[in-house]
Amino acid sequence: MERACRILGAFRSESETLRLSEIAERVNLSRPTAFRLLYTLERNGLLDRAGRHGYRLAIRPLRTRAWRLGYGSHSSEFAFSRAVAEGLAVAAREQGVDLLVLDNRYSPKAAVRNAETFIRQRVDLVIEFQADEHFAAPVISAKLMEAGIPLIAVEIPHPGATYYGANNYLAGLIAGRCLGRWAKQHWAGEVDEVLLLELPMSGPVPAARLIGTLVGIREMLPNLADHSVLRLDGKGRFGPSLEAVRKHLRHSSGKRMLVGAINDPSALGALRAFEEAGRTDGCAVVGQNASAEARIELRREGSRLIGSVGYFPESYGPKIIALALDILAKKPVPPAVFTRHQLVTRSNVDHLYPNDAILFPGELDSLLLRQS
Repeated sequence: MERACRILGAFRSESETLRLSEIAERVNLSRPTAFRLLYTLERNGLLDRAGRHGYRLAIRPLRTRAWRLGYGSHSSEFAFSRAVAEGLAVAAREQGVDLLVLDNRYSPKAAVRNAETFIRQRVDLVIEFQADEHFAAPVISAKLMEAGIPLIAVEIPHPGATYYGANNYLAGLIAGRCLGRWAKQHWAGEVDEVLLLELPMSGPVPAARLIGTLVGIREMLPNLADHSVLRLDGKGRFGPSLEAVRKHLRHSSGKRMLVGAINDPSALGALRAFEEAGRTDGCAVVGQNASAEARIELRREGSRLIGSVGYFPESYGPKIIALALDILAKKPVPPAVFTRHQLVTRSNVDHLYPNDAILFPGELDSLLLRQS
């Protein structure tokens, strides 16, 4: 009876369809044992067959205490983090999970205070999305560990946490190869400077994006001189990146510059600096995240944002909630789960995001204003 109940409890909603192998894995049973139990449950009307190989509940999901999760949201300032938050809220509702959301406001101190609130609220698990790897991450991890609360860290690693997010080096490599190919095609490979817009406070793992970017550029442009590579701290935001590149352009005589950025707000800030200086023809920019701001910019005629590496944050929610439920069910989970990456350009953005024209008609200025 206990095994049969575990099988019925493996279904997270009435509409979820599972195959034999998925059920066996979720309840930690061998396939033959799971098959015998599934046969009995189906014969007695508790399960229905879904196609040749699937099963779904013929009853309401077994009622258990609803899990309560805490989500420390990165910031409502960024389209990327808003997409993650929206996806998590939808996935939590679908799975019957109570989700307490607090805004970290891109502030390490706010993130720590929010973690303390999660502990006082006695949540079962915390999903943390905040950018400071040096101060906030170890403090948050230590507090949650002491309280016995498991942690999923989104994009920025936290000590002892399960990581969900980018494969940063790979994402950077995609960006760098794009920039290098573009320079070969349009400038015969002649590049005066490579600007890398960093976010030092996020630590070495996100910084691997820019390591990968430089490696990808050098694959395409093996004669690129070391002294032509410059690193600027754009703080991962539109305004500081605009100012950092604006200041650099006042003193630089470079005619052809490639720009790799830690994220899209930094990429767009750099692009605006070139436009202000009347030097747009001398740059090519690639961002990271393929957020709404970048997708709108990619569609702008003549834009020198030539691409952004997609992370597809709209898909994070269901995967993170499923990961959280597996952790709470004491199932083995990998230490890191990576999202998929794909280069998003003017040529494929409409295919990958066909609904943008409906969602963001004429919103470029307002979206960029949020970054300033």
